[in-house]
Amino acid sequence: MFLRTRYDIGDSVLVTAEDRIGVSARTSSVLARIRAAARRRYRDAVYGKRLVAYLAAATVLVAAGFGVYLAVIAGDASATTELTVGVLLGLSSVLLGLAVATRRPGNVVGLLLVFTGAVVVGVVVNDLYPAAVAVDPRLPVSGGYVDLVSGVWMLLYVPPALLFLLVPEGRLPGRRWRWVVVGLLVVPPLFILTAAFDPTPAPQFPGIPKAFRAPAAALDVIALVSVALLPIFLGLLVASLVSIVVRYRRTSSAVERAQLKWFVLGASFLPLTLLLCWASYLVFDRPELGLVGLIATYLAIPASTTIALLKHDLYDVDRALSATATYGLVTAILLAFYTVASFVVGLGAGRGSPAAAAAATAVCAAALAPMRNRLQRFVDHRLYPARQAALAAIEDLRRRTDVGSARPEQLERVLRTALRDPSLRVGYRLPGSATMLDTAGHPVEPARDRPGRSAAVRLGDTDIGIVVADGAASRELLREVASASSLLVEVVRLRAELASALSAVRGSRARLLAAGYEERRRIERDLHDGAQQRLVTLGMRLRLAQRHLDDGTVDVDGLLDQSVAELGNAIVELRQIAHGLRPSSLDDGLDHALGAMVSQLPVPVTLDLRAADAIPEDLATTAYYVVTEAVTNAVKHAQPTAIDVSVGRDAEQLTVRVRDDGAGGAVVRPGSGLGGLADRVAAAGGWLRIASPVGGGTAVEAVLPCES
Repeated sequence: MFLRTRYDIGDSVLVTAEDRIGVSARTSSVLARIRAAARRRYRDAVYGKRLVAYLAAATVLVAAGFGVYLAVIAGDASATTELTVGVLLGLSSVLLGLAVATRRPGNVVGLLLVFTGAVVVGVVVNDLYPAAVAVDPRLPVSGGYVDLVSGVWMLLYVPPALLFLLVPEGRLPGRRWRWVVVGLLVVPPLFILTAAFDPTPAPQFPGIPKAFRAPAAALDVIALVSVALLPIFLGLLVASLVSIVVRYRRTSSAVERAQLKWFVLGASFLPLTLLLCWASYLVFDRPELGLVGLIATYLAIPASTTIALLKHDLYDVDRALSATATYGLVTAILLAFYTVASFVVGLGAGRGSPAAAAAATAVCAAALAPMRNRLQRFVDHRLYPARQAALAAIEDLRRRTDVGSARPEQLERVLRTALRDPSLRVGYRLPGSATMLDTAGHPVEPARDRPGRSAAVRLGDTDIGIVVADGAASRELLREVASASSLLVEVVRLRAELASALSAVRGSRARLLAAGYEERRRIERDLHDGAQQRLVTLGMRLRLAQRHLDDGTVDVDGLLDQSVAELGNAIVELRQIAHGLRPSSLDDGLDHALGAMVSQLPVPVTLDLRAADAIPEDLATTAYYVVTEAVTNAVKHAQPTAIDVSVGRDAEQLTVRVRDDGAGGAVVRPGSGLGGLADRVAAAGGWLRIASPVGGGTAVEAVLPCES
C-alpha cells in the first residue's frame, strides 16, 4: 500500500508522495537510458577509431609493397634508397600510431600518427612512379594524375599540424581552434586543385596531355589564388604551433604539461634541422645534413608523441628540453661565429687554406668557451627552473658555509625550499654505520613502492648519503642534486663523526673517572675491612704481649704465633689488592701472565702469542685486562666448550682476539664489564669490536696503536 500524503502546492495543485516517487523513478530510468546510450556511442566511437587506424595501417603496407614493386621496375639506386628511407619512416610512425590507438583507443592522436606515416609512404611512392614509368611505359598514367600530383607536397604538413592542435588528449584547446582544423583540411585540396591548372608541362611525364585546362583569362586568377593559399597555409601552421603554447598556459595538470613538453621535444628537431641545413651549406655547399635532420624530425615527432601519451615519466623531459635548447643555441652561435670568421679570413663557405680553417675554428671555440655555462643557466632559468634553483641554492649554501655564515647541516632545508618539496629528506651515512640518518638522528629510508624518488649521494665509489623526495622532482634531477651536494654531505658526515667522537671521549672520560672513584672506594673498603682490621688486631695483640711479658699471665708464644698468622693474612690481602691494580704476574711478561691466568680456568683455552715479549708495559696491561674480562665473561655467562686467545703485533698496532663457542648475545652497556673494557681500550687510543650473535659465540677484538 502506498502512502498518499497530500501536499498543497500553490492554490490548486495537489501532489501525493506516491506521485513524487513515481516521477523520481521515471527520471532515474530516463537518466540510466541516457547513460547507457552515451556508453554505447563512446564504445562505438572507440572501436571505430581503432578500426580506421588498423585499416589505414593495412593500406600503408599495401602502398609500401607497391613501392617495392616500382623500385624493382625502375632499377634506380637513388630512388630505391629514397623509397627505403621513406617506408621506414612511414612504418615507424604507423607502428607507433597503432600502439597509441591500442592503448588509448578513445584518443584520435593514434589515428593521426598512422595518417602521418601513410602520407610519408604515399609521397615517396608517388615520387618513385615517374622513374618506373620511364622504364615500363605500360604502367597507367593519366593527365589528371599528372596535374594533381604537383601539389601533394603540402599534405606532408597536415598530420603534424593536426598533432600540434590535438596533443595530448585528442581535443582542441578551444572552440575557436576549429577554424584552424577546417583550414588545414580545406587549403591543401584547394592548392592541389589550383596547382593542377598550371599550364607548364610536367617534366617527369613528357608527352602526357593535361587534363585540367582553363581559359587564358582564368589562369591568372587561378594562379593568384594558388599563390594566396601559400601564406594562408603558413598562417595555419603557425597557429597550430601557437596552440601548444596556449594549451600549456591554460592547463594546471602536471601530467598534461609533461606530455606537452615531450611533444615539443620531438618538434624541436625541426629548428635543429634548419641549423643542420645551414651547417651543410656552409661547410659542404650541399643540403645533405638538412635531409638527415628531416629524417630525424619525422622519427622524433611520432616517438615523442607516443612517449607523451604512454610513458610521460620515462625520463626527465625538462632536462632533455634544457639540454636540447642549450646545444641548439651553442650550435647556432658557433655557426654564426664560423660564418663571420670564415668571411674575415677569406674562406667564403669554409673552404680554402686548412690553416685558415683551423684558425676560424679556434676563434669559434675560444669565443664559446666562456658562454657555455651562461647559456645553460639562461636556458635552465626558463625551461628547467627546478634544476637552476636547486643547483644555485647548493652553490649558495656552499659559499656561505665557506665564509662561516651558514652550516652545511642546512642542506635539507635549502633543498626543500629550492625544489618546493616540504617532505624532502637528506640522510647521511656515518663512518662504520650502514644506516642513513638525518641531522636529528632519525633514519632516512627510500620508499620501497617508489624506487625513482631517491638518489644516492656518492663520493668516489662510496655511498655517503641519500636524498629522498616526494614532490615533482624527477629521478634525473634528484641524481644531479645528489651529485652536486656530495661535498656538503661529506662535510656533514665528518662533522657528525667528530661530534660523535668528542661525545664518546667525554662519555669515556666520565666513565673512567667514575670507575676510578669506584675503584678507590673498593680499595678503601677492602683495606678497611681486611688488611686494616688485621693490622689493628695485630697491634692490639702485640701491645697485650708487651704489657704481660713480665708477669707470665699471658701465653706470649701463642700470642706471637697468632700475630705472625695475622700478619701473613694481611700480606696476602694486600697482594690481592695490588694484583687488582696491576697483576704482579706481568713482571715476567704478558705470555707468562696470560698462561698463569688461563691455567686456573675450568674451560680449555688455546693461546696464540706472537711477539708478546716486545709489547710495551702499558699496552701489555691493557691487553691483559682485555683477555681477562673477555674470558671471565665467557666462562660466567656463555658456557663455552673452548676459548681461543690470540695476541699479535705488527709495526703499527697490537691486536688482541678472544673467541668462544658459547651462547653469544653479549651486549656492550655503559657501566658493564664490556663497557668499561671499551673505555679502557679507547683511553689507550684503540678501538674495541664485539660480534656476538645469539647462539653463534662471541668474538672480542681490540686493536691498540703502538710505535714500531
